[in-house]
Amino acid sequence: PRWIMQGYVTMAYEAVAQLNGDTPTHVFLQAGVGSMAGAVAGFLANYYGSDKPKIIIVEPNKANCIFRTAAAADNNLHFVKGKLDTLMAGLACGEPNRIAWDVLQETAEYALSCPDWVAAKGMRILAAPLGNDRKVVSGESGAVTTGLVAQIMTDPALAWIKDELEIDKSSKILCFSTEGDTDRENYRRIVWDGDYPSIKIKY
Repeated sequence: PRWIMQGYVTMAYEAVAQLNGDTPTHVFLQAGVGSMAGAVAGFLANYYGSDKPKIIIVEPNKANCIFRTAAAADNNLHFVKGKLDTLMAGLACGEPNRIAWDVLQETAEYALSCPDWVAAKGMRILAAPLGNDRKVVSGESGAVTTGLVAQIMTDPALAWIKDELEIDKSSKILCFSTEGDTDRENYRRIVWDGDYPSIKIKY
């Protein structure tokens, strides 16, 4: 797990380099076992120091082991057992990586979990951007953070989350898409046909 996390640091370094000195205020990171999230969070904490952005961990609500571990606040890992019936197959893990958790509890401020339709919304937003933004072909596990940010910013019922996270029009939010259309059939159904939730989930 440590080697895997070290590999993810490359992605974080590339992102910081592309930001060219522009510091994000919030970073949303998706988590399965937490390896990617822990690696990126640890790198950002080390790189930015006292200017570290708020780090928010995002998981599917049917496989939210990091969320449950954080909520318990007892220094034990908490698993999600049984069938992890989520569209976000890449995040359907249910067991936290202890190394990653040790980093996340020191570097992440919040953990959120959300239903599958949030990831589907993120996929559609990234596939059909506004203005001159580039299209991003992103699978479910990679798009969930974008979908969640969009929902937080536009849903009045979630205004309390936006306020808690201190997100406003001056915020600079960074999300990572960690997969393309790895399941092309479901990608087309979600993005082209918009027929979620009537989607066959493959395991």
